[in-house]
Amino acid sequence: MKFNLLRKESLSRYLGADKNFVKSMTAFDLVAMGVGAVIGTGIFILPGTVAAKTAGPGVTLSFLFSAIVCALAAMCYAEFSSALPVAGSAYSYGNVVFGEIFGWILGWALILEYMLAVASVSTGWAAYFQSLLEDFGIKIPKALAGPFDPSHGVYINIVAVIIVLLVTAMLSHGMQTSTRVNDVAVVIKIVIIILFLVAGVFFIRKANYHPFLPYHMSGVFRGATTVFFAYLGFDAVSSSAAEVKDPKKNMPMGIIGTLIVATVLYMCVSVVLTGMVHYTKLDVANPVAFALQVVHQDWMAGLISIGALIGMFTMMVTMTYSSSRLVYSIGRDGLLPSFLSKLDKHGTPQIAVWTVGIIIALMGGLVSLDQLTSLVNIGTLLAFTFVSFGIIPLRKRKDIGNRGGFKVPLFPVLPIISGLACLAMICMLSKETYIGAGIWFALGLILYFSYGYRHSKINTDR
Repeated sequence: MKFNLLRKESLSRYLGADKNFVKSMTAFDLVAMGVGAVIGTGIFILPGTVAAKTAGPGVTLSFLFSAIVCALAAMCYAEFSSALPVAGSAYSYGNVVFGEIFGWILGWALILEYMLAVASVSTGWAAYFQSLLEDFGIKIPKALAGPFDPSHGVYINIVAVIIVLLVTAMLSHGMQTSTRVNDVAVVIKIVIIILFLVAGVFFIRKANYHPFLPYHMSGVFRGATTVFFAYLGFDAVSSSAAEVKDPKKNMPMGIIGTLIVATVLYMCVSVVLTGMVHYTKLDVANPVAFALQVVHQDWMAGLISIGALIGMFTMMVTMTYSSSRLVYSIGRDGLLPSFLSKLDKHGTPQIAVWTVGIIIALMGGLVSLDQLTSLVNIGTLLAFTFVSFGIIPLRKRKDIGNRGGFKVPLFPVLPIISGLACLAMICMLSKETYIGAGIWFALGLILYFSYGYRHSKINTDR
């Protein structure tokens, strides 16, 4: 057998393998899924803390500049998902365009991103929910209220485990049921945000906007690098391409639409929040709730908590779904055991869904994730970088047609700018993140060379 790490997958095999998925998702479902992933608790926290520490009222511009950088990557994802309407997102794109070893590295990075993100958010959801229960006089025993730490009498975060398993059970019933629940949850979340905006706008004081740029434009740009990560998650939409009606039209609408809705919401919250309270007072744990208390609108604090819970729930739905489709895709290619790619009679990869759900539940319930969440960023940015630069070899492939589909404008300038911007973001990550990522990728390469390469379904003779 000739040893070839750059052997490439064919689009036709992917389309054939994914044809049993039920194509039920619309552009609205995709936007709801994307907004569900991008708009979480961060919208109630980041605008305030970044305003206080870095950008002042100019935090609104920080969100705008970050959105522009993300828009470049979003357009590249939109073209890929239009040209390659298959499951697996950047993993599958890498296999087709760059070769199997690059696809594997991207897939391994995305597994880390998605699963860590959900596990981390599940612990946040548990903390909010436990706080809500305590308001009603219900207290969860200490032994069941945190990560495994026997020396302090704590054994498992039972609420985090339960919420992840509930999300997994919902996804196991298929995407038609899941998208209906997710769509409703996202609408409720947006309504709560709009209620805050409508209530808050009456308490805006122009004096709070002065000075608008207390840390100058350099502060705005520093703020942009911080809030950039608030947008991560829109890429998860691309993992659903095999289950979308008319993907050439709906995938670009879903990806770009997600970014537009998220940007408008983040910027509006920033404008209202910094108008209600002077930016110097917003360096608190929950700036939105604090601002409402300052203007004596305590009645909305409960709504904000509900909005945060729903925001985290929809994020867990999208990322768990994306994780399962990613694991399905890697199993489909033989790089992980092929039983992970089996679909049930309803077109749902049940084994992949429950495998992912159980692993995430154990991580959220037993492991302290504080030091690991930064690895989410490097996994995402790595995928962004490859997808951005990948547009160039994609356009050269005569066997992949994208007639009538979305194409990145100003080719090849915008894809190159997008890739370079993502590389710049990677360079800003901490040394600890590089060390953690190095260990993770080393484990991934060991698994690939010991199992994946030999079991790959790519025809090495072609």
